[in-house]
Amino acid sequence: MGNLQDLSERVDRLVLRHEELKRSNALLEARLAAVTAERDSLVSRLAAARARIDALIERLPATPPATPAPGEGA
Repeated sequence: MGNLQDLSERVDRLVLRHEELKRSNALLEARLAAVTAERDSLVSRLAAARARIDALIERLPATPPATPAPGEGA
């Protein structure tokens, strides 16, 4: 009869552990979703920043304007 009691206790512990793992898994899935959304937002912001930088680079003159040599009036 002791073996049956031991088995019952082990099954109870296993069920509790399973429930704990399910809760942990749910928390991890929620955290993963939040981190994934944050990453997607950062990727989007980075792309927008790159586009702004590219637009600014396009507006730069091809060659810098000539500066007068010292002693030349300006």
